[in-house]
Amino acid sequence: MKVLIIGSGGREHTLAWKISKSPKVDKIYCAPGNAGIAEYAECVPIGAMELEKLADFAEEKKVGLTVIGMDDPLVAGIVDVFEARGLRVFGPRKNAAILEGSKAFSKDLMKKYRIPTAAYETFEEAEKALAYLETAPMPVVLKADGLALGKGVLICETLSEAREGVKSIMTDKKFGEAGNRMVVEEFLTGREVSVLSFVDGDTIRIMTSAQDHKRAKDNDEGLNTGGMGTFSPSPFYTEEVDAFCREHIYQATVDAMKAEGRPFKGVIFFGLMLTEKGPRVLEYNARFGDPEAQVVLPRMENDMVDVMEACIDGRLKDIELKFEDNAAACVVLASDGYPLAYEKGKKITGLDTVKAREEDGYYVFHAGTRFENGSIVTNGGRVLGVTAVGKNLREARAKAYEAAEWVNFSNKYMRRDIGKAIEEA
Repeated sequence: MKVLIIGSGGREHTLAWKISKSPKVDKIYCAPGNAGIAEYAECVPIGAMELEKLADFAEEKKVGLTVIGMDDPLVAGIVDVFEARGLRVFGPRKNAAILEGSKAFSKDLMKKYRIPTAAYETFEEAEKALAYLETAPMPVVLKADGLALGKGVLICETLSEAREGVKSIMTDKKFGEAGNRMVVEEFLTGREVSVLSFVDGDTIRIMTSAQDHKRAKDNDEGLNTGGMGTFSPSPFYTEEVDAFCREHIYQATVDAMKAEGRPFKGVIFFGLMLTEKGPRVLEYNARFGDPEAQVVLPRMENDMVDVMEACIDGRLKDIELKFEDNAAACVVLASDGYPLAYEKGKKITGLDTVKAREEDGYYVFHAGTRFENGSIVTNGGRVLGVTAVGKNLREARAKAYEAAEWVNFSNKYMRRDIGKAIEEA
């Protein structure tokens, strides 16, 4: 089988690595890909939003399965484009990808079907949002309605910060059209947990849990980013939490989407907050998380292609997901200055050292890299996800930081506390 992966980040590199292990697969393409993905796939210079061109390519090469890694093409309707041509594709249709594409839609869905989430209000006019905030309890969370590369969420401690946040999202359009509508949400406290799942429209199968670190600096300080590191599993995702979520959140979401005439096939990412009053949904994503995929997929025992095809064909009830009884940690190596201004084109060394230790549970997944004059250089804010598997979190974390020191580029930056608080708890 020929497989086409759409995307160019660490998530797509992880998918390419995992899919390459399937005995069903003899050729992988990736559009547009990156320098790391090129080890497993033939990278094709077609942008992720060039939907018709991508479908043309899949037809021309007789691709048997296309896997959509990124949110933008999903929300734009790439699955509909492929299905209209009779092409097999893994991911939700446009009318289901709205689960991630609109914060207002997902909040309204949860409210209608009584899926536990934070209290909220939605606004389309900055003036009305500002008036509401005058009497709202602080802190408060402001969310741009549309896609914003994981950065369109502002936690405002004071009224003045909230006013500035409204200006940034709705007036100055810092996140573009994503800020045409804005959700003002109750601030929840507790432990955050990420849970990925496979869905076939009716059945849901839960993957192992993970925890992301969004803030740019140690001790959860600094700006929100796309993710500076993660680990799996979360010790706070207990059997009791799992039972509650299965009853009140997971299947309820799948059933709600089906009831709305938007059956969901693909991956639903549940961003959860474990509050004193029980788990609450912070957000949904309509695809694998990044960097959550980097710690979840190395622990997954199943053939990825088997599971994806079962989702497409409505056979997921026949699949039992299996994960190794171990732990994984991922430390993101970023360009100093991310998520604001940073330089690209820095030569990366030490990648072969990590690659040589893959059998020992060391991995490096490329997020923002490219080839230049025979070398691999930086090509983004998040550059690499250095991942390690160990018998427990302590070992996985130690190995990930060990490997992070083997890899270097001139403006390398990383958080030093990924998983530290959990390890010390």
